[in-house]
Amino acid sequence: MTEQYVLDLQEIDESRLGVVGGKGAHLGSLSRIEGIRVPAGFCVTTDAYRRVVARSPSLDARLDRLARVSPDDQEAIRTLSAEIRRTIEEIAVPDELAEAITGALARSGERIPYAVRSSATAEDLPTASFAGQQDTYLNVMGPTEVLRHVSRCWASLFTERAVTYRRRNGIDDRTVLMAVVVQRMVLPDASGILFTADPVTGDRTVATVDAGFGLGEALVSGLVNPDVFKVRHGEVVARTISAKQREVRALPAGGTREVVIDSRRQEQPALTDAQAVRLAELGRRIEAHFGRPQDIEWCLVDDDFHIVQSRPITTLFPVPESDDQENHVYVSVGHQQMMTDAMRPLGLSMWQLTAMARMHQAGGRLFVDVTGRLASPASRAALLDLMGKGDPLVRDALETVLDRDDFVPSLPDAPSAEPRAGGAPDPIETDPAVVTGLIERSQASIAALRRDVRTKTGPELFDYLLEAFEEHKRVLTDPLNFKAIMAGMEATWWLNDKLEEWLGEKNAADTLTLSAPGNVTSEMGLALLDVADVIRPRPEVVGFLEGVEDDGFLDELAKLPGGAEARDAIEAYLDRYGMRCVGEIDITRPRWRERPSTLVPVILDHVRNFEPGAARRRFEQGRQEALKKEQDVLSRLRALPDGERKAEETKGMIDRVRTFIGYREYPKYDIISRYFVYKQALTAEAERLVEAGVLTDAEDVFYLTFEEFHDVVRSGQVDDRLVRERKDAFRSYQALTPPRVLTSDGEALSGAYRRDDVPDGALIGLPVSTGTVEGRARVVLDMADADLEPGDILVTTFTDPSWSPLFVGIAGLVTEVGGQMTHGAVIAREYGLPAVVGVEQATRRIRDGQRIRVHGTDGYVEILP
Repeated sequence: MTEQYVLDLQEIDESRLGVVGGKGAHLGSLSRIEGIRVPAGFCVTTDAYRRVVARSPSLDARLDRLARVSPDDQEAIRTLSAEIRRTIEEIAVPDELAEAITGALARSGERIPYAVRSSATAEDLPTASFAGQQDTYLNVMGPTEVLRHVSRCWASLFTERAVTYRRRNGIDDRTVLMAVVVQRMVLPDASGILFTADPVTGDRTVATVDAGFGLGEALVSGLVNPDVFKVRHGEVVARTISAKQREVRALPAGGTREVVIDSRRQEQPALTDAQAVRLAELGRRIEAHFGRPQDIEWCLVDDDFHIVQSRPITTLFPVPESDDQENHVYVSVGHQQMMTDAMRPLGLSMWQLTAMARMHQAGGRLFVDVTGRLASPASRAALLDLMGKGDPLVRDALETVLDRDDFVPSLPDAPSAEPRAGGAPDPIETDPAVVTGLIERSQASIAALRRDVRTKTGPELFDYLLEAFEEHKRVLTDPLNFKAIMAGMEATWWLNDKLEEWLGEKNAADTLTLSAPGNVTSEMGLALLDVADVIRPRPEVVGFLEGVEDDGFLDELAKLPGGAEARDAIEAYLDRYGMRCVGEIDITRPRWRERPSTLVPVILDHVRNFEPGAARRRFEQGRQEALKKEQDVLSRLRALPDGERKAEETKGMIDRVRTFIGYREYPKYDIISRYFVYKQALTAEAERLVEAGVLTDAEDVFYLTFEEFHDVVRSGQVDDRLVRERKDAFRSYQALTPPRVLTSDGEALSGAYRRDDVPDGALIGLPVSTGTVEGRARVVLDMADADLEPGDILVTTFTDPSWSPLFVGIAGLVTEVGGQMTHGAVIAREYGLPAVVGVEQATRRIRDGQRIRVHGTDGYVEILP
């Protein structure tokens, strides 16, 4: 193929991204949109870049060295990237390439000023914008200077910030090429940025215009604060006019300089309202062309807007797709399930197929549409009450939406066949046999699933699994199951409300539920202490485990003195709990049985930090504390007016909560047990596809939905391009933080605690387990990286049941996500750990190693000096 060194912008569209880079491709597309003015120019292609860098053999060696540098070694990245930039800038531009560039300048006009702008092939993509990572040079005059600045743009592919950004986004330096856009310089009266969606709230109906005088560099560099206009539905709904003391102007001989703005102009708006509205309309046209919200650079010349760049806004959380134009309000499923990480497509579709409610996808997360429930006054009250008990921030976010009278229409109450959320089911007897029977039925159903799925392969497997999903839902929707769960939760709420009313004591149920029987999640945490007891007296086993680096260690372990017993203890634990893992609602996550090395650091911590028999002693200590608390509460109640009645009612509720609260964790155990059976069957099917040459990697099926996986099995063909696109999308979703509540306009709401009863500087959250503790904060984002000592306070994003083994060795808990009845809260109460959840950005605001004080009764955290 003949190399092309220069292309006119009019010849370029999105299909030429590999030749002209992201910026060049976008500018070419912009120039084709009717009514959009783009300064004329041309693009020096990636063929030119390849030709130049091929002239320096030393560059390959330097790139090899850079590839071996740790992403955290900023000094080495800084040094090597500077060497690479110098090397590229010193390469002489070949004659034929220089002639192609100067020829394009001659056709456009050699004596006029130009903007010379980097355009990397990984720039301005839907999943990563790379904004500001490479260089732009303004008001460049003459062919010699243009050539010099083209070389500088090539070199800017290796600025420190660009190299670091690529590392964070998983992009190989060698796969990225650099083109350079050369455009006629626009000398504007005003310039700035237009966001076609509000970059702070995400609201797609609000365009935000930042504007200042002169060239846009004054805004980009932070030299001045911009005027800000908010435009919605064709009118300015808010404006902030700043005092703009300086602007950047082009110099006649080339280059730019800062100038002081006349004091009489400083507080004048850079745009009129009418101009801001007109600009927003142009933005909507550009957004429609590219199919997603845009971050647009603009210039105003003689009341005429010129567009000099448009890139996707990559930080907005996507909006669930809807088949109508009505308003919708969505609540995050991840915040209820304690798993706010992005999920792969197979994980999303499996949860949707097995969930009780219809769910919508966006940004690799799942949401439930609650618009209908909010529209009806009766169901609205029940929903807000339920959400408030679980996570007050969700309730506050929903109330914020409801305060806008026009967003959710108010509809009359309608009869519904569904059980009303938060409504009291028919009571059941306080009888442990109820729980025993439910667990036996669950175990029998899962045993049948394991037996029957073994005989199924190919399309027959998928047909069988669809039937299994119905059985899955039948077990979980058993009315008795729902009643047992609600019995424990309602007894907890009753005890907390009544004992605060009668005795002035907050969260009394926290102590009364210590070591409640039958909690499969708290038993899981204690059982690992028993595993540590087997390993502790065997020093060769301990030494071996300290060196474990892969998941094949169990067979080797058995060869050591005492190793067979240690292996058997770990295997028995995995037989009972090996289906669990962090983020377990995503079926694609590796389970402990698949990756047992995940548990080794926790086992070793238990070996070091606990004495033999710790699990038994800890459970008994909790049981005795609960009994003592019960006796104390009943004694104090009997001393009150009408005390015998109050004590009798309270005793009944204590018995009820201890009978049923442990079962609160069992349905999730049932779900995840089934999930592991599903996963083993699907993984075997994926491996058969690899053997048949249909798939390159069995895990490629994680990026297909269940239905798409089924189609691949039927057809023997897979769309490799779709898999690559899904992998790229998943990487981009991992960088997003999901909101608790999301509207169909794209507005992301996280809610707020409206409290004034905490000390200044304290981090506010939700109290879920009573008590106050002070200790060292250990900020842990991955359970496998936990290095905890007795007395440490665990600070993390969320804790699903898989984190429970860590709870036995800590003194307190702080999480960013959680509610009164989520798994971390329930287990914290079981273990008697002071805990505060729902603390916004806790893992960023609290530094690892800081001393903090957790107020588990009052719901706040203090950072100590």
